Amino acid sequence: MGKRIVGLAVILLAVMALSACTQVPTPNERLSQYVKLWKNNDFKDMYQGYLSSSATKDTKPADFVDRYPKIYKGLDVKNLKVTYKPVKEADYKKNNKVTIPVTISFDTMAGPIHYTENMVMEKKEVDKQTNWFVDWTPSFILPGLAKGDTIQPVTENPVRGEIMDRNGSKLAANGTVNEIGIVPEQMKGHEKQVETKLSQLLGLPAAEIDQQLKASWVQPQSFVPIKKLSPDQNKLIPQLFKLPGVDKQAAEARVYPLGKAASHLVGYVGPITAEELAAHKNEGYTASSLIGKRGLEQLYDLKLRGKPGEKIEIVASDGKVKNVVAEQKVQNGENIKVTIDGNLQKKIYGQMQNNAGTSAAINPKTGEVLALVSTPAFDPNAFELGMSSQDYSKLQNDPLQPLINRFALSYAPGSSMKPITGAIALDTGTIKPSDTKTIIGRSWTKKGWGSYSVTRVDVNNAPENMETAMMYSDNIFFAQTALDMGADKFINGLKKFGFGQTIPFDYPLKDSQISSTGTFNSEGQLADSGFGQGQVQLNILHLAVAYTPFIDNGSMIKPHLLLNNEKTSYWKENIIKPATASEIAHMMRTVVIDPRGTGHLANLPGMQIAGKTGTAELKKDKQEKNGKENGVFVAYDQKNPTLLIAMLVEGVQDLGGSHAVVQKVANVFQK
Repeated sequence: MGKRIVGLAVILLAVMALSACTQVPTPNERLSQYVKLWKNNDFKDMYQGYLSSSATKDTKPADFVDRYPKIYKGLDVKNLKVTYKPVKEADYKKNNKVTIPVTISFDTMAGPIHYTENMVMEKKEVDKQTNWFVDWTPSFILPGLAKGDTIQPVTENPVRGEIMDRNGSKLAANGTVNEIGIVPEQMKGHEKQVETKLSQLLGLPAAEIDQQLKASWVQPQSFVPIKKLSPDQNKLIPQLFKLPGVDKQAAEARVYPLGKAASHLVGYVGPITAEELAAHKNEGYTASSLIGKRGLEQLYDLKLRGKPGEKIEIVASDGKVKNVVAEQKVQNGENIKVTIDGNLQKKIYGQMQNNAGTSAAINPKTGEVLALVSTPAFDPNAFELGMSSQDYSKLQNDPLQPLINRFALSYAPGSSMKPITGAIALDTGTIKPSDTKTIIGRSWTKKGWGSYSVTRVDVNNAPENMETAMMYSDNIFFAQTALDMGADKFINGLKKFGFGQTIPFDYPLKDSQISSTGTFNSEGQLADSGFGQGQVQLNILHLAVAYTPFIDNGSMIKPHLLLNNEKTSYWKENIIKPATASEIAHMMRTVVIDPRGTGHLANLPGMQIAGKTGTAELKKDKQEKNGKENGVFVAYDQKNPTLLIAMLVEGVQDLGGSHAVVQKVANVFQK
């Protein structure tokens, strides 16, 4: 009896197991599994295990398994969501076919897409097993998509914003240039001659020209573009036109009207590199984007470039657009107006273009930066239009290094430091304006220094006060004054002037420094720093800004670059007393108005120029006699203090020292 019960139980379990194996899944269960595969982009399993016979008949595996993932990738589909309301048991128990409304949504490069489609599911027996299958149609990929249609993503590039100076003149503009090309049939019989001469005139390898002429699309009557000319190269056109088959046409381009005069300031645009694309991930750039490479073009690139317009179109087999399923309108870039005065920029560049150096011009009452010049420079138009490797090598190998942006660097200020040292000494009570020092001879050594000494250019053995010392630019006086203050007072005073800190300015500039360690390592270094040697360094804009307390009653202006974007504000307020500011301003006027003053060449009629010269020696040691010297002059008109110019010229040892810089600054004020 027991054996019979056990046998029946085994049979019953087998029947139950067989029943479980053959139980038909519900359409809701099948659809849930299908949607999971869909979200995972697993179109292969979707096709093989879930599509109805009618769907597989209309859709080949390659169309489904290969095409659809490529479509999703090409449209940058993300965040796919598929939702539906489960079908009731009563509906699918009675019928072999059910219709389930499915809501599909996802994000694309052209914006979000959201729509509802009716998904038909059929119950059929396949390989002796009954199951529910999806009657797939292309409209589940995109709304309205049908067999034979194509999907067309369309990108409309934005118009890049233009950069204008304070007067509305364009520093970077969207314009046209001349594009030189060849019509092959018109140069027949002269091919070698034309390619060789073009190579010489345009600075392009002859092989590159030949390659362009042999492109697959070229026909005998085609205009084959070879090179866009920068405005400076238009003078070549008469020579180019002498060559058989050479012609020109207008082409769109970014144009830089000031050319070399503002190349480091404005910069240029060019195709984005792989490194730049990685650095700006998720910022809307693509492999075909243009991006600012230097200067304002780089600094304000996000504002200038705008946002491309994107559109996804469904195109019927006859080529007509059936439907636009998503669209983001193009957003053109912003026009930017900066505080720069293009005319002043050109004038300063004109004075400096034959020398290596840098200059900053500001309105000391408002903080508006009126000019930032670095010389020598390069032609930004040539970079934007595609510079030849030969021309680029010339720039790289130029001993004056025109690719270096000097206004972003820092330099030893030389004696242009003395108004700052003097102001700190007066403000801390270390010295009074009437106090004098009697200094004998050209050099001075403090007891205990050994062979180390401080030297001066003009020997004046009479008692000197600070005004006289400023006029003569006496290194010994200001070295002794720095020692009288001591390191702590001097360092605290320099920090009030922003030394060792980042200047609050949009354009990244090298920080000015007290020294490489932020302190003074010896009495000699402290003494040297008092007259702008040692390891003291400033960028040229900071040097200009550091003179504004002498104009603004002891407060240092904050510089800015965007016009009407910032109100006048101070970087550091009340860093010296108004009386101290007035005393130093008076001394700097004496530097110019007194015939013995180092800045007397700037004593212009109708103006009250005040300022301070500086000559920074770049010697390896005190014994070097033929070291390089940089000349500096910082000046403003006390009668109309709306323009302050700081200028540094490298290598003035062969130009007459800082006097050459004084003359250049004076010429700018005169003009």
